[in-house]
Amino acid sequence: MSKFIIRRFLALIPTMFIIVTVCFFLIRVAPGGPFSSEKKLPPQIQANIEAKYHLNEPLIQQYGRYLWNVVKGDLGPSYKYKDYDVNYYIGISLPISMVLGCLALFIAIVLGMSAGMISSLRQNTWWDYSAMALAILGISVPVFVIAPLLMWIFAVKLQVLPVAGWIDEHGLKALILPVVSLSMAYFATIARLSRASFLEALRSDYIRTARAKGLKTSVIMFKHVLKGASLPVVSYLGPALSGIVTGSIVVERIFRVPGLGRHFVQSAFNRDYTMIMGTVIVYSLILLVMNFVVDIAYGFLDPRISYK
Repeated sequence: MSKFIIRRFLALIPTMFIIVTVCFFLIRVAPGGPFSSEKKLPPQIQANIEAKYHLNEPLIQQYGRYLWNVVKGDLGPSYKYKDYDVNYYIGISLPISMVLGCLALFIAIVLGMSAGMISSLRQNTWWDYSAMALAILGISVPVFVIAPLLMWIFAVKLQVLPVAGWIDEHGLKALILPVVSLSMAYFATIARLSRASFLEALRSDYIRTARAKGLKTSVIMFKHVLKGASLPVVSYLGPALSGIVTGSIVVERIFRVPGLGRHFVQSAFNRDYTMIMGTVIVYSLILLVMNFVVDIAYGFLDPRISYK
């Protein structure tokens, strides 16, 4: 087990190296640049700016310099925001995106697993049909439709929740609409996954034996079924957390949440190379680390899995 963990951890290094390399050259070979504008700068000023940020060096030399800085934990200066570097902006915005994403994923897991469990126990009843209909709705309707709809109902019509903003403006009420909007698609997927897993587990021989012994349904579900049935959900959590953090870009824009998504979108418009690279590195690292955690969690949930 320990050897497997070490191997999987070391595999993160070449994967991140490939991601950084590919993204660096893709961004640099695209037309335009961070200092391109409709009003062209005088050649001398343009040359001075490029020299300041080492953009006048050969591309391979720029790559080597950037890679060495990344290894040291320095994501470089922002080409558009002059006051602070990329580390600062990611440092103040990433926690907000993580709070939003983790809360949305937590709600999706709790409600999704609960809906899947109820559906499997009440198969082909109105409980089952209602839960799966809501799941299909969550999968079918995109977040950029759900978010404005919830905003219109609860903020504009009922006026019980703030239209937009974050905790520092409106308190914890500001979390409700963006968290619910972001969790809908993941709730739907987890509900469908868990329902199928619970149904498969409930039809197993060991569950029939447990029922024959007279065990209560609650004991069977939480002691015998839940652990095995949660494996597909656990495998989904790795890309889900990364997806929910990166997918929060739309929600952050709609509800004016000052998260990392704002910098990601704005840096793309500004052609801010270092900010784009910084956000890509952060998002990629979240995905890789979560997949690593999921692989380790698999071994604890299912002893049949071998790590030789």
